[in-house]
Amino acid sequence: MSRAGRGAVFLDRDGTIIEDVGYLGDPERVRLLPGAAEAIGRLNRAELLTVVVTNQSGIARGLFDEKAYEATRVRLDRLLADQGARLDAQYHCPHHPELSGPCECRKPGPLLYRRAAEDLAIDLTASWWVGDRLRDVEPATALGGRGIVLGPAASAPFLAAPDLAAAVTGILAWR
Repeated sequence: MSRAGRGAVFLDRDGTIIEDVGYLGDPERVRLLPGAAEAIGRLNRAELLTVVVTNQSGIARGLFDEKAYEATRVRLDRLLADQGARLDAQYHCPHHPELSGPCECRKPGPLLYRRAAEDLAIDLTASWWVGDRLRDVEPATALGGRGIVLGPAASAPFLAAPDLAAAVTGILAWR
């Protein structure tokens, strides 16, 4: 766990930044949620790293391949850039435990967060996790950060926010 770097905000993708349309292998179906680009832009201006970590079991299920996932990643980057926002990195888990066996990278596993910490010199204890499901924020407990669940599903020790914009407002106020 890196403590020498700066804090980051780890974001889930589907249902947090973009509409959750199920197994997303078509870049034309990538649609930003209202306020998501502006919220990420606020994090960028506050000099907080923004890192997406997403489970993409559609790859293990054979519903789409790595090339299709990459096309959706590029489309997300383009949509955000069109609104003056950027992600510093995106990591994904292509596995599903019933199909490809257990792995450390599938959320809430810690591997992708530790990889991001190493790649980007992130201090995990100064970082935030934001997502629409508990599994998106549970790594915060194990890695020393704080989590915000979007919607009413939050329970201690996690905070709740109605959407990404509200979560970002809270993160910036707590900084």
